Amino acid sequence: MSVCGAARFRGSVARILQQHRAVCSHTSGSATEGIREKLQAFPGGSVELRKQRDSGVALLTLNNPARRNALSGSMMLDLEQRLCELETWTEGRAVIVQGAAGTFCSGSDLSAVRAIANPHDGMKMLSCGDVSGRLPLISVALVEGRALGGGAELTTACDFRLMTSDAVIQFVHKHMGLVPGWGGAARLVRIVGSQNALKLLSGARKVDPDTGKQMGLVDEVLHCSSGEGEALCQAERWLGPLIQGPAPVIQAVKRVVVSGRELPLDQALQTERSVFGTVWGGPANLEALALKPKHK
Repeated sequence: MSVCGAARFRGSVARILQQHRAVCSHTSGSATEGIREKLQAFPGGSVELRKQRDSGVALLTLNNPARRNALSGSMMLDLEQRLCELETWTEGRAVIVQGAAGTFCSGSDLSAVRAIANPHDGMKMLSCGDVSGRLPLISVALVEGRALGGGAELTTACDFRLMTSDAVIQFVHKHMGLVPGWGGAARLVRIVGSQNALKLLSGARKVDPDTGKQMGLVDEVLHCSSGEGEALCQAERWLGPLIQGPAPVIQAVKRVVVSGRELPLDQALQTERSVFGTVWGGPANLEALALKPKHK
C-alpha cells in the first residue's frame, strides 16, 4: 500500500471508531441522568465479558442464576458498559450472548422495574439496553432454557439465534401491561414478518425451536439440551465459517449489511461507500490481490 493509501485507510478507521466512541459516551451520559443511581440501588448478578483474542469471538454472559438470569438494575448498567467495550474492539469478529447455568434470560428483575415504574424513568432505562444493534461484530444469541420478555427482546438484537432442543422464546410483555421498548417489536417484524410478530406479541405465544425455525426466528437448532455443556461448542462450530478472514473485513461486512437493512437507500449507499474506503487498499485487500493469479 502507498503511504497516501495507508494514511487514508488509517484515517477512515479512526473516524469510524471515533463515531462509535461518541455513541457510547452519549449513551452512558443519558443513563447518568438520575436513572443510574436508581438502577445501582438494585444489585445482583453480573454481565461478564470474555474476549477470545485468538478467534476474535467474545462471550457475553448474563450471570444471575438465582433469578434465572433476570437483569437486575446493576446488570443493566453492566450490559451497557460491556456492549460499549465491544463496539471498540478492533480485533473482534463476533460475540456470543448466553446465560449462565443453562438458561438465557427471564427478562428484567421485577424489584428494579417496580422502583422505576413511571414513564420518565422508564424512557431513561431504555438507553441502557439499545446499543447492541450498533455492534460492528456478528452477534449470536445462544438460547438455552428460557428467553422471556426482555430476554426475548435481547435475542432479536442479535444477528442470529441458536436454540437448544428444549429452549423456549416468549414475548410476555403484554402480561406486564407493556410492549417491547428495546427495539424488540421493530426487529421482530423484520425477522419474522408483521403477521407472525403480531401473533407472538399479542398472543404471548411460546416459541419452541422447530416453530422458531419455521417462521425464521431461529437460525439453527442445536443437537443438545440446555445445561449439558455442549451448546457453546456447537455454537462456536456453527459460527466458524462466518468469521473466517481478517477482523476489519468481517466488521466491514457487518456494517454494510446493517446499514442496508436499517437506513434509507441513499444513506445506506453513502455508508457502504464510506466503509468500502476503509478496506480498499488495506492489508487484507492487498494480500488477497497478491495471491490471485493474473488474468491471461
